[in-house]
Amino acid sequence: MREFADFNEKPLVLVVDDDETERILTREVLERAGLIVEEAEDGDDALSAFERLRPDIVLMDVVMPKMDGITACAMLRETSFGSHTPIVMVTGLDDLEAISRAYEAGATDFITKPIPWMVLQHRMRYMLRANWALGELSRSRTRLAEAQRIARLGNWEWDIKKNLIRWPEETSHIYGLCPEELGETYEGFLGRVHPDDRSMVKESIRQALNNVCPFRADHRILLPDGSERFVYQQAETLFNEKGQPVRMMGTIQDVTERKRAEQQITYLAYHDTLTGLPNRVFFKERLRQALSHAERHGEMMAVLFLDLDRFKRINDTLGHDAGDLLLQKVAELIVGSVRCSDEVGRPDREDGDYAVTRLGGDEFTILLSGITRSEDVARVTQRMLDTLSAPVRVKDQEVFVTASIGIAIFPSDGKDMDALLKNADTAMYHAKERGRNNYQFYTESMNSAALERFSMENDLRRAVEEHQFILYYQPEMDVQSGRIVAAEALLRWLHPLKGILFPEAFLPVACEMGLILPIGSWVLHTACAQARAWQDAGFPVRVNVNLSSRQLDQADLATTVSRAVERSQLNPGFLGLEIREDISPENEKSTTVSMHRLKSLGARLIVDNFGIGYSSLSYLKRFPIDSIKIDRSFVGEIPYDPDSTAITAAIITMARSLRLESIAEGVETEEQKEFFSNQGCSSIQGDVISPPLTQDEFAEFLRRMRRLGCCGNPGRKNLLFSKHYSRYMAIRNMT
Repeated sequence: MREFADFNEKPLVLVVDDDETERILTREVLERAGLIVEEAEDGDDALSAFERLRPDIVLMDVVMPKMDGITACAMLRETSFGSHTPIVMVTGLDDLEAISRAYEAGATDFITKPIPWMVLQHRMRYMLRANWALGELSRSRTRLAEAQRIARLGNWEWDIKKNLIRWPEETSHIYGLCPEELGETYEGFLGRVHPDDRSMVKESIRQALNNVCPFRADHRILLPDGSERFVYQQAETLFNEKGQPVRMMGTIQDVTERKRAEQQITYLAYHDTLTGLPNRVFFKERLRQALSHAERHGEMMAVLFLDLDRFKRINDTLGHDAGDLLLQKVAELIVGSVRCSDEVGRPDREDGDYAVTRLGGDEFTILLSGITRSEDVARVTQRMLDTLSAPVRVKDQEVFVTASIGIAIFPSDGKDMDALLKNADTAMYHAKERGRNNYQFYTESMNSAALERFSMENDLRRAVEEHQFILYYQPEMDVQSGRIVAAEALLRWLHPLKGILFPEAFLPVACEMGLILPIGSWVLHTACAQARAWQDAGFPVRVNVNLSSRQLDQADLATTVSRAVERSQLNPGFLGLEIREDISPENEKSTTVSMHRLKSLGARLIVDNFGIGYSSLSYLKRFPIDSIKIDRSFVGEIPYDPDSTAITAAIITMARSLRLESIAEGVETEEQKEFFSNQGCSSIQGDVISPPLTQDEFAEFLRRMRRLGCCGNPGRKNLLFSKHYSRYMAIRNMT
């Protein structure tokens, strides 16, 4: 078998494609295989490059601007030196019309998209070897036998009048027989053709004898051991002066290797290489067929969308190799749970496990046809969940995996492929929201929720671009002095249609979309600028800004905060950063690093929602925090719930022992205010002082408090319970 090293020079391949990425990838593969690669970006460029370079082989895309590949192929064949150069056309797998036109234009072969890079270099080897063999055949008749052996090519001649066929030895080898065993008649020739292809071959020969068209046929032949071999035959018919056929001369080529490669290409195009299951392309084709069948016969069918729960944790913990092994085992378990003996089974049981498909990652789809009741689908789906919930051994480790499954039924949940897939996917996400390891049938309300979510995402992107957010400020009052010492910046979304939206309505979506970072940066810069403006007006009030866990994970968070205080010229001591207490312990290390960096800038650090998360005394001690804010879920029950009252008192005492300030949020009644004063709480925040205010309202609030002596006067003591406090409350209620 001739390799590239046998050539005097490395073979030159001309790659013609308007897609630069495809050209780069093709060059990489072919150069590794030992070829010299030149490129052209369209048909016109290919013609000039062909004349200049005279390549050994051309790999050309069918669809290109200016001049398409088929036109360029035909023009290359018309050149004096282009008649024998192999031209391999690149086309879509299902574009049969383009393939036929390419052959008519003179293409040697074709390869399908997406290009199978593992097969490409082997295909090019085969084409170059075949072309080299044909070239040797034309240049030297003395080397004909060897050239035919290399190319797996033979020839034959049929004397039609005598019904006598002459077979050279090279040709008989293709049939796996000696020349005398092959037979010398037309009937003997047909006897070697595969029965399924025999009528097609006979018809092609009949047309050639009637001068309708030349004889060309791809067909199978039977070898003595019963195996099959693919051959390509072509022949010319000679006619006498009366127009009668007298002789036919033809060639036969063993193209088994090419056919096997094409079959492998087709398999790879339709199947997942990891699990061996059909892929998305195959599934959509099978679903289209099943829908057509179900619609004609008035049957029900179901599409199941399965997603493994927390599969990323397996990859992160055990590695991707273990994850791949787990996916293979999961595929086997899913296939095994859809047994042929079920009343609900595969759409075409003769074709194997085509109802189960791996879409990619840890997502699978299952097609169930011939169902009569939704209970049948539920039974099969529950068996899948039960099967998957059993422990699986991967690399000597016992792994537990569960799945969430969404179900869409034809025709009630959709009458076309896209609707069924979308609704099954929607139902699957609903199953995850219901706690995972369960299945959910699609309902219209899920679609409404999905549409609402989609609308929210679009509106959020627009809100960030158009600066639709505003900040409200809620004052924080020192319990003992009655001074307003801080203001918590509270984010609001001024939606153009829905009005003011609170954070809980949109921040979870913003976090999932990754928009929390630009939103958080805007809040930080805006709040710092506002705090500086209050200071310039004579109100030395700290502003507290909430930080999300996503912001804490930023490596450059300290830089972002530093830039905000520098741009606003705010003293960092007048910036408080509130961090939720319910930070996952697995992120504790990175959170600690971030907090120490922020503390080094001079900002105050406040643990928000204290009492509901993972904190411990050692946890608090390691964090460089200044204050803890008692969660409102405890404050709201005071003084009526003894447990909440006791817990809150304990938190205040603990904070004092750790030399931390304690802040109570959500204080709404006089009884609660008095409780925190008696317990020695540092400061309070809530409607008993003031609800959240706009920046203008907050400025007016500060002016009123200054007139009362409750702002910017640290020497005044116990003003909260003085005669001025009742005046303040009366004014606040009036306004």
